[in-house]
Amino acid sequence: MLSSALVAGFGLGSMYGLIALGFTLTFAVSGTVNFAQGSSFMLGAVSLHLLAISYHWPMGVAVVASLLICAAWGLVVERLAIRPFVVKGSNAWLMATVALGIVLDNCAMAVFGKEPRALDSMFADEPWIIAGVGVFPLQLIIPAVGLTLAALLQQGLTRTVLGLKLRATVQNSDAARLMGINVTALVAVTFAIAAAFAGIAGMLVAPLFNVAYDMGTLFGIKAFAVAILGGMSRPWGVVLAGLAFGLLEATTTSLLGSGSTQIVTFSLVIVALAIAPEGLFARRRTIRV
Repeated sequence: MLSSALVAGFGLGSMYGLIALGFTLTFAVSGTVNFAQGSSFMLGAVSLHLLAISYHWPMGVAVVASLLICAAWGLVVERLAIRPFVVKGSNAWLMATVALGIVLDNCAMAVFGKEPRALDSMFADEPWIIAGVGVFPLQLIIPAVGLTLAALLQQGLTRTVLGLKLRATVQNSDAARLMGINVTALVAVTFAIAAAFAGIAGMLVAPLFNVAYDMGTLFGIKAFAVAILGGMSRPWGVVLAGLAFGLLEATTTSLLGSGSTQIVTFSLVIVALAIAPEGLFARRRTIRV
């Protein structure tokens, strides 16, 4: 049972890391946090279910359309809940993103309904037996997708023109503007990408859990904890923190039962942050005297 729990935890941890990458990306570029990121996760799963099951779209088309919907949602969040307040130098975007996420959750409830629904996997439903452990294909696909996207993000930030512009914006947004970089557009793009990352996580995990309008709330909170643990400016640190969080969660559930899972995991999160307030993998600051 412990081996199966570790496999499940690796998949869950990859999903947490994928959502948390969105937090990292938007924070690095804009200095803000999108607390509607959990709603983006939900939107990916709900959109896929509605398009593929309710409206009978081909699965591939439904996946692409759901990604575009999530990206568009990221643009909406940036335009309505981030930009107006950042321009004024206000931190009210904190509450605005939370409120906008609640609005989306309730809109999803009105369209999708209150009852959770199942979504069949695009892959084999029968587990593969690997070293005597039953592993569903999706449990291997989730970490593969998560790690691949993290690697692509890292390469994109260092080896593409868009990545160089993003890094310039992170280092000094005023200087980036003077160089002709459209900082406002870049920030909007990062929110779209971040929401798409969360949407991918929602679509991947949907067959493992019931799809529901409120499924993003707890997942979003856990992903934010992962982002802080990994260090908000460290993409690979966030991925590693996500894997650690998922493995810890699955192991705790296996050994102590589901009733103890949140108590143990979040207690350890508090301890870890007390030891390393800037994150376990954050860059250490050097002070010159």
